[in-house]
Amino acid sequence: METSLAPTTAPADAPVTEVDFTVTDAAARRICQILSPEPAGTFLRISVEGGGCSGFSYKYDVTQEQSDDDLVIEKEGAKIVVDRMSLDYFKGSQLDYKADLMGSAFKISNPMATAKCGCGSSFAV
Repeated sequence: METSLAPTTAPADAPVTEVDFTVTDAAARRICQILSPEPAGTFLRISVEGGGCSGFSYKYDVTQEQSDDDLVIEKEGAKIVVDRMSLDYFKGSQLDYKADLMGSAFKISNPMATAKCGCGSSFAV
């Protein structure tokens, strides 16, 4: 089961409440595991920053700092926050968590990415 939010057309200074970004059950469960030893009110912030071998990279932070215009996604007890500037790079994307014999990691499937590096941590649009 996935949580999906519809696109928003809110003014630039309005809080973000919706965007086409999904979080899988596996990702939500892993986020809960990561955050379980953290103080109450801690969440996972996902953002996009310049850099990486393909131009942009995904950044994951465990934090308690939240802005009024952040998108907040809550699923199965997990809280994920995305800042307004990063949202444009996440349209239509899905956050998943994969674990196999080669390792485990969060994976963002991003239909807007025109190229990505071999490990999937950086991308181009």
